[in-house]
Amino acid sequence: MKQFALGLATAGLLAGVIALSRSGAAPDKLDDPSVLKIEAGDKNPWTSLKLNNDPNQFTFAVVSDRTGGHREKVFSRAVQQVNWLQPQFVLSVGDLIEGYTVKEETIDGEWNEFDGYVKRFEMPFFYVPGNHDLTNKTMVTKWGERYGKRYYHFTYRGALFLCLCSENPQSDGMGTIDKEQQEWLAKTVEANKDVKWTFVFLHKPLWTAKDLDKNGWAPVEKALAGRKHNVFVGHVHRYQVFERNGTQYYQLATTGGGSRMRGPQYGEFDQVMLITMKPNGPPVLVNVDLTGVLPPNLKLPDSDEKGRPVKKKDTFAVAGKMTMDGKPLSGATVTFHSLNAITEKYVHVCDGLTDDSGRFNVTTYAKFDGAPAGEYVVTVVKTGKGYYDGEIPDKTQLPEKYATPTTTPLKITIKEGTNDVNLDLEGK
Repeated sequence: MKQFALGLATAGLLAGVIALSRSGAAPDKLDDPSVLKIEAGDKNPWTSLKLNNDPNQFTFAVVSDRTGGHREKVFSRAVQQVNWLQPQFVLSVGDLIEGYTVKEETIDGEWNEFDGYVKRFEMPFFYVPGNHDLTNKTMVTKWGERYGKRYYHFTYRGALFLCLCSENPQSDGMGTIDKEQQEWLAKTVEANKDVKWTFVFLHKPLWTAKDLDKNGWAPVEKALAGRKHNVFVGHVHRYQVFERNGTQYYQLATTGGGSRMRGPQYGEFDQVMLITMKPNGPPVLVNVDLTGVLPPNLKLPDSDEKGRPVKKKDTFAVAGKMTMDGKPLSGATVTFHSLNAITEKYVHVCDGLTDDSGRFNVTTYAKFDGAPAGEYVVTVVKTGKGYYDGEIPDKTQLPEKYATPTTTPLKITIKEGTNDVNLDLEGK
């Protein structure tokens, strides 16, 4: 018989070294209680004895938006759920409090509440500001008093972490990387040119704007060009992956923030992202749906975290079928728009995605709750990529006239009660 001794040290995740013992070799290892001991024969009921425990491997978590009408108990419970996952540390992508006020008492109260939650993490938590956190000069001052820097960096085990600020109401405006920050970023990246990976965190997906020189994102991408990196943002409350600058940018969903919660098909779910940095390769990223993170008794801890309800109109069930030239139209996003009489502009009210049979249900506030009663024009867009939220212009596979509320010929009336809508598009 051969006897193997495997060094096994745990800090939430395996971290240790492998020691091999034959014929009584390395007795000090065999006497070590931290060593895994096992007798091996010619045939053994395991795949290998090579542990996934490289000392240079590490895991961290990223939480997303908690604002825009946040839902009760979600974020506070997520703190405990992250503790169960045991990453080394936790980062954020902003929008941590509701904000949008100049009342110092309210600002302090919201930050005190949030700080009370994140202090329960069993590992460090790194703040990143969003537009709800730095809405105005008063909130910028409060941030400085409580947390100091609005942007900063750190390194860990050969990786560079850049925590940026995309909100500058005191200078360049909201949704910008100001000149001072651009210069700091270029110097920081140059000073850390030998790192094996760079992770970038900020609130808004600034690359979706029309003028990237004006909002300061172009200089960021220039500084990052040629190095291995990933970018993480929030703000839109919908999960999406962008292929850009030779890598992937991740727009996270929510960690308690306002959401219609229609599931992964729509990119709407409560999550944390868990990222493991491997010693000799790209990071391993996984989206953790918080509904599946449960303790042995399957019961989440109670919480006193209150939500921020949003004003809602009564909605009425809407189910429909979309066809084109009489044939079912699948994978198309159907959107109802109402005309604002004051601004004379159309407002996106609700939407849904057609299935293989062309059937759809629409959502205004919560999953498939329908639409308020009223008159609507209907747009239909099919990009071939699933649900389309209209945030970023994309080419439709359908006739262009159906893509915008000012040109679509489709009009419907939603009444109180149950509504069944059948719409047929002309393919030519």
